[in-house]
Amino acid sequence: MSSAWRSLLSRLAGAPRSGAGMVVWLVRWVLLGIAVGIIAGFSAAALLASLTWATDTRVDHGWIVWFLPVAGLLTGSLYHYSGGRAAEGNNLIIDEIREPRAGVPRRMAPLIFFSTFVTQLFGGSAGREGTGIQLSVGLSDSMARYLPVSREQRRILMIAAMSAGFGALFGVPFAGAVFGLEIQSIGRVKYEAIVPAFTASIVGDLLVRALGVKHLAASAIAPFPTDAVVLLKVALIGAIFGLVSALFIHAVRVLKQIAAKFLRWTPLRPFLGGIVILALMLLVGTRDYLGLSLPLASSALAGDHTSASVFALKLLFTVVTLGFGFYGGEVTPLFVIGSTLGAWLASVFGLDIALVASLGYVAVFAGAANVPITCTLIAVELFGGHIAVAAAVTCVVAYIFSTHRSIYPTHRRRFLRTGFSGDDPTPADPIA
Repeated sequence: MSSAWRSLLSRLAGAPRSGAGMVVWLVRWVLLGIAVGIIAGFSAAALLASLTWATDTRVDHGWIVWFLPVAGLLTGSLYHYSGGRAAEGNNLIIDEIREPRAGVPRRMAPLIFFSTFVTQLFGGSAGREGTGIQLSVGLSDSMARYLPVSREQRRILMIAAMSAGFGALFGVPFAGAVFGLEIQSIGRVKYEAIVPAFTASIVGDLLVRALGVKHLAASAIAPFPTDAVVLLKVALIGAIFGLVSALFIHAVRVLKQIAAKFLRWTPLRPFLGGIVILALMLLVGTRDYLGLSLPLASSALAGDHTSASVFALKLLFTVVTLGFGFYGGEVTPLFVIGSTLGAWLASVFGLDIALVASLGYVAVFAGAANVPITCTLIAVELFGGHIAVAAAVTCVVAYIFSTHRSIYPTHRRRFLRTGFSGDDPTPADPIA
């Protein structure tokens, strides 16, 4: 980088937030947000394209799934011998956002990209959100090391990168921006990174679309009444979604604890998990629950009826995959679990299948990650504005009934330590 550019960025980084300095401050964070958005957009597009290829290859060459245990042994060994702090994944990122220390390891991005690709290629039931976030944050933080920004300002860039990674990956730029702000603390929304977060998320999404990468097709929900009876049913359904979120989190953690107790050598855990997944596949007689299982979600969102066994089996396959130590994300499986559960509950409560499947698509994740605002916005962006009230009710109730457990353990520990009141030990706004 030339000395002229370093001098310019240095002046921008130290700009005051009053008068003309406010304009400089705004320009600085918009420019940094654009840079983060470009990184997130390219990495999300590469991830989506690679996972599509992995899924198509697995479907076209069915024999690949029989190597799932070997794939688990490979990825487990990679993280065991060379992962270091990168093995902490999103929990490390959340910790670094709250209390900046050494930053995100450079190895995080390539390790999670390769491990997620291998998991999907050979049939592990994991997602991609964790990968998208770690790619975006890892690469953005590596860029930030070469810029004249403080450690606190790098923390802001991490928040923006989380927002951009999520928004670009799922095609929900506004929800993605709020995700980075909402995920930091249970029960609180932090606005210190609002400018770079929104900028990065919008730019990342625009770049993915410009590159021609496709997201899950979602149709707008037909208009429906939002009278007291419907909202009461929606609230009851939301409570079920929240309880399923809590069940998912508890099951994954218990299985991880059991695996850690009896399998001290960590690479052996995903190896055994691969064997269990293959046994489950043979037992149920279908491969529908391997990989992302997006066709299941698409069918539910299209209004096709489903049985309770569909969401239960997807939950089981995902718990085994993540509980035994495969790498990927939780969100896409939670989308599938929620939408298929909703398609079943719709007939129980006498509501439109596509409507309740759409609510489940967002609400189970709202409960699992404690992000009801984000998930309400996801519903609006994917299914239309008229779903807003029903989605808000469902997501908030799911959030309450999830008992504030979280798919991110550090998220849960933070809540236990601070609750909803008292002083917040998070550092003060570093861009003030």
